Amino acid sequence: MKRLTTNLQAFAGSAFAAAFRAVKTVRPNRPNHPEGVHLVGTLERDGLPRPASGIPWLDAAGTSQVDARLSRSIGLPGSFPDIIGLAVRFPEGDKLSDVLLATTGATGLGRFILRLRRDAASAVFSTMMPYKSETGPVLIGARTIGGPKKLPAEAPAFSSHLGQQAWTLELHHASPLGPWTRFGTLKLTLADGVGEDTAARFDPVLNPLPTAGTYGWTRRLREPSYAVARRRGQSRG
Repeated sequence: MKRLTTNLQAFAGSAFAAAFRAVKTVRPNRPNHPEGVHLVGTLERDGLPRPASGIPWLDAAGTSQVDARLSRSIGLPGSFPDIIGLAVRFPEGDKLSDVLLATTGATGLGRFILRLRRDAASAVFSTMMPYKSETGPVLIGARTIGGPKKLPAEAPAFSSHLGQQAWTLELHHASPLGPWTRFGTLKLTLADGVGEDTAARFDPVLNPLPTAGTYGWTRRLREPSYAVARRRGQSRG
């Protein structure tokens, strides 16, 4: 049974890669998330005594400078809802770490279902795929707690609505079906005051979360499509 499950996961990963390869023929630069907004800011971790996640980096207090990119995954016209992605990068020692969040539900199985949204300010974001901690699987989530009440996800409209304000999100961790626990705050502003799209590519497979492990099944699902995207120096995000 274990071998069958592994084979099914590998098959699903290959299927995702094939679909991704097909889209790449039309959008060779960024097959998904084709247009985005470049953001910069800080990620502040509160530290204990809050309930621990089991990932030491999440549970320790600290501040990181971040680069981020908000984008619409499918690239539908701006008047249509889309899956909104938020990619966050920060340095840790001599390495980079990337966290990719997408619009999902907030509770129960909804955390594992991508949702089409128009407005980033009212959306719930999560990693959807869990990290491996000392105590079990851990999801990371984010929701807006400060900034404009409306942030259309289409790039020019997002930049116009955010302007010189800061977009502040509260960060949480949770077990797959457990309650969310706050662990920090993410505060973002437009890079260079305008948010012109960045050439950076975000890749959580190559740049994992510090002190967090990964599950074999998540690697089997994600790695094939990321490998396709890395060809000719390109990667997802």
